[in-house]
Amino acid sequence: MKVSRRLFFTSAAMALLGVASVMTDSQLAHAQVKSRKRVIPIKAQKFSFLPNSIEAKVGETIVLAFTALDFTHGFNLPDFNLRMDLVPGKVINVELKPDKPGIYEFLCDNFCGDGHEGMSGKLLVKA
Repeated sequence: MKVSRRLFFTSAAMALLGVASVMTDSQLAHAQVKSRKRVIPIKAQKFSFLPNSIEAKVGETIVLAFTALDFTHGFNLPDFNLRMDLVPGKVINVELKPDKPGIYEFLCDNFCGDGHEGMSGKLLVKA
């Protein structure tokens, strides 16, 4: 028996819709939210990160999208063993998925002049 390509793809699409329709609306919304990565733009400049306070939920995948405006700053989040150089003119993406609640400090670890010691921020992870 010969099956037309159009009929085959239509049947395949209907089968997929049938599978998807088994999920409730809240389950589907939850699956969509869970698969998304929230991108948080952060600017690094002497002597600050903007924003310097970031919130995330346990199990949420976030991407910190850094832009250095004036200098090669460093990003160090010791509790997550993350360290990156933030090069001017490039967007540096740092992806993480916190697995426990808490308040975690991040800091610039490339000396950028007087005021460098105050270049830090906090990652607040909620349950």
